[in-house]
Amino acid sequence: MIKQDLIQRIIDRTGLPRTKAEQAVEAVFRTMKRALVAGERIELRGFGVFTIKPRKTGIGRNPRTGTEVDITPGRAVRFKPGRELQALDEAPSTRAEPE
Repeated sequence: MIKQDLIQRIIDRTGLPRTKAEQAVEAVFRTMKRALVAGERIELRGFGVFTIKPRKTGIGRNPRTGTEVDITPGRAVRFKPGRELQALDEAPSTRAEPE
């Protein structure tokens, strides 16, 4: 699913005009990005948790040439799925979730 698919599903379920649905999706994503940049934890019950974790420094290797590459410290977004989302993985059915 891509962002446009998400927007279309919102339109289908709510009857909102496309511009309003696009604005809503953009507002959610923009708010999430700002929270992560500020180091905040985003918890969506039943879905999962987004956090920022520090990335270690170290030495890696270029897989093509084998030369060593310095890995600089940084931050990375991590996602931990919630119980309900993990349960989908364990479900025997491959049926799509109802809209």
